[in-house]
Amino acid sequence: GVYAARLEKELYVLAALIAGFGVAQLVAGQLKAAGRTRNGFSEVVEDLFAMPSTMKQLAVVQFFSWFGLFAMWIYTTPGVAAFHYGATDTASAAYNAGADWVGVLFGVYNGVAALAALLIPVIARTTSRRVAHALCLVLGGLGLLSFLVIRDPKLLIVGMVGVGFAWSSILSAPYSILSGSVPARKMGVYMGIFNFFIVIPQLLAATVLGLLLKTFFGGQAIYALVLGAISFLIAAVAVFAVNDPGEPKRLAKSAS
Repeated sequence: GVYAARLEKELYVLAALIAGFGVAQLVAGQLKAAGRTRNGFSEVVEDLFAMPSTMKQLAVVQFFSWFGLFAMWIYTTPGVAAFHYGATDTASAAYNAGADWVGVLFGVYNGVAALAALLIPVIARTTSRRVAHALCLVLGGLGLLSFLVIRDPKLLIVGMVGVGFAWSSILSAPYSILSGSVPARKMGVYMGIFNFFIVIPQLLAATVLGLLLKTFFGGQAIYALVLGAISFLIAAVAVFAVNDPGEPKRLAKSAS
């Protein structure tokens, strides 16, 4: 009964999201038909469908990158508590010990991200922005996968090093590539639209991920991190489908 009610709630949320998008299209169409084309709402909807090809390619990368991040943020505490500390009761001392350690782990990846921000540009100059970003995403994926392999909680810090590189790159590389591929006059609008691909995976992670865990993994939260890792790796592969129009100019300038 409880499971069915939760499933129904999650399906309602997804249906509402899809319906909301459809309503937005209808409203934009009605405004256009009425000759009211010069308004912010219609402009955003039209620009959403007229995104430059590079932005569409980056949207795929962003979607899977942020889905992996939200999987980590939502499920690391219950996953580590159950898998590494053997605790599922949120009121138990063992669960709280696991939660405290996750707080330390999150601090580690944020600290690593600050250092990675200095190294990633060096990697990008040696290779390319796409290769550097893909490498960081792979490190993040391997970092999350390590939570299923490593049983000693203290060693989970190793995995968080990879996550730190992914986090640092996700916050910078896509925007750097995007800035060279959209018209300057549309930069603000497109940057706003680009953030849709952060919100959408957040909503899906909050609704669908729990359903996937219950359906295929017996509700074990640790497998949300595995799904997050797979999402990072998919994003890494998708990076190579991105056309980076600013890359040749940047490389030529650095070579000269």
